[in-house]
Amino acid sequence: MSNRVISFVGAKGGSGTSSVALEVTRVLRRSQQVAIVDADLTGRRNLAVMLDAVRLFDEKRGQDGLPIVECEGFQAAELINGLIASFSLRAKSVEQLNDTLAACETIVVDVPQPFAGAVQPLVSRTSRFLIVMEPTVLGVASARSFITDAFANVERNRIAAVLNHRESGPSELSRREVEGLLGITVAAEIPNRSDRSFVKAVAALAAYVGEIPVTDTSLNLLISNTPIGERRSDVRREEMRAEERALDDKTAAAGVPSRTAAINAIKAEIHAALGDEIDAATAATMSDAGRLLRLREKVSATVRRLVTTHSEEFSIESIQPLCDEIVAEALGLGPLEDLMAQPDVSEIMVNGPERIFVERNGKLELTAKRFASPQQLRLVIERIIAPLGRRVDESSPMVDARLPDGSRVNVIIEPLALDGATISIRRFGIRKLEIEDLVRLGAVSPQVVSLLRAAIQARLNVVVSGGTGSGKTTFLNILSGFIPPGERIVTIEDAAELQLRQQHVVRLESRPPNIEGKGEIRIRDLVRNSLRMRPDRIVIGECRGGEALDMLQAMNTGHDGSLTTVHANAPREAISRIETMVMMAGFDLPVRAIREQIAGAVDLVVQTARLRDGSRKIMSITEIVGMEGDVVTMQEIVSYEQRGMNEDGKVIGDFKFSGVQPQCFARFDELGISFERDELATMESAGGLW
Repeated sequence: MSNRVISFVGAKGGSGTSSVALEVTRVLRRSQQVAIVDADLTGRRNLAVMLDAVRLFDEKRGQDGLPIVECEGFQAAELINGLIASFSLRAKSVEQLNDTLAACETIVVDVPQPFAGAVQPLVSRTSRFLIVMEPTVLGVASARSFITDAFANVERNRIAAVLNHRESGPSELSRREVEGLLGITVAAEIPNRSDRSFVKAVAALAAYVGEIPVTDTSLNLLISNTPIGERRSDVRREEMRAEERALDDKTAAAGVPSRTAAINAIKAEIHAALGDEIDAATAATMSDAGRLLRLREKVSATVRRLVTTHSEEFSIESIQPLCDEIVAEALGLGPLEDLMAQPDVSEIMVNGPERIFVERNGKLELTAKRFASPQQLRLVIERIIAPLGRRVDESSPMVDARLPDGSRVNVIIEPLALDGATISIRRFGIRKLEIEDLVRLGAVSPQVVSLLRAAIQARLNVVVSGGTGSGKTTFLNILSGFIPPGERIVTIEDAAELQLRQQHVVRLESRPPNIEGKGEIRIRDLVRNSLRMRPDRIVIGECRGGEALDMLQAMNTGHDGSLTTVHANAPREAISRIETMVMMAGFDLPVRAIREQIAGAVDLVVQTARLRDGSRKIMSITEIVGMEGDVVTMQEIVSYEQRGMNEDGKVIGDFKFSGVQPQCFARFDELGISFERDELATMESAGGLW
């Protein structure tokens, strides 16, 4: 075959392998025929989601061969669409895919490690393996371990590294250090997407890929015998956790210390031994990469030595997971490191060193994770906020910040936190939810989607209301996707969370005061400034104070189609909350004048809620229709009515149409917005009006 195969492999989870592979493919398509293959056999569908092509893949699945779709000017293929499907995947099908894509000059493969047997026809023909990794000591250690295990029989000139999420922070390794430690070339350094040099860096990597010579030499790779769709380390880790839980229950019943307590005791002993030799507090900011790797090796040796003295309690298989955990505690976020790597964890809450909670699928659960001491918890806090130029101490015991992956973090320490320092981390997954996902999950109905799409296109001003954790920001992000691509959008947030896909987006973020208490930039300041930036639409992540007045004035003075969120439990409460926030602006305005501003500015209130089963739903869409005396009048268009719970403990209910004629239909007609009014009529009618 005459095409080159380029395999992108992640050194560890969360390295951004799929996004880098896709961006390179998008650049290559301009000069050649190119295809990208999603060879992830763990059940994730990163490529289909990023291409917005889930439906296209599913429509072609079941036909002859593996599904291939034409998307964005190149071909895209997906080996499986779920974990169960991975067990029926055969190498023969992948070989046929090779033949189908023979006309492409370059085939980009997004392949996880370890390599499963079914993907061998692809990876064995690879001209160059590009290991995507973060330029940190743990990233280098993971890459080196993978290279040693999987590429023992591969020439080093067929392997290169891509340093992703480059931020030039003090804890990052330089290009030369990475090359010296791994013994391979660094092909590219990719900054975060928000960096202005991101596009240039991706183009340089694509040029590098385009110059790789085609090779027909088949590689003899170490193929995993693990069942397809399962990662050996993940499977074994879950088995060990189950064993530990069972053993803890048994020992607790017998009145003896649990295995978890024994592990914590050994970990404390190891940390004490390390403290005598290395200042772990400064390890994360070391510039000498060799010292960092030697620290990892020292931890590993210490763990192995100590575990052998406890052979009755611990098996040899416990050594490596325990070593990894202690290295994370010594260099990273301690017990939070593993939780941050789990994609189903949406929130992490640390209530002192002994209690760490997470939110999974909308429900809270207590984890078995613990900090070794209050000092370790404070050390992790320092590691989180120090690179961000923030501080936390008795004079400034609270801090809000944003992690490099976009997660929001709030920290509050003693003396305000009586039971020990607390950390709250709101995480944002790799996979961005789309409106189709909300329909599939039952959070909204297709008829409601059609109404909201028409409302956004008709430039109605929309307020998304809901309680904490009800999905306001997520739904605001989805609504913004309905904005036509030719408009200039300015987003204003406390902590940047919105991820708009339009090209013409200006992202603004407020700034807290510095150590001297100066330099604060409030959301209200940004709203005022945005009016001088010729925006077509203004999107405020959340209105919390006096910026509500500036937002209403913007909505009333030519910036129709603006969006924001507020904390409120009902549409009527949302209007009252906006009224209160306007009063916080410091102007002595009559209540009637404020309500007239609200009635003239806001068109729709979309109410969200998190229900008993942890699910999030759109509870109602309410239209602001004007004033009656001193009262803002509203009419409910659509509502969600619960009918109870099913056998699985899930809320069941229906979206119902109130039967009123929305005033916004006249706006749709004026602007020629396509909307089938009969769609609402197909919904069940609500029992009464509100």
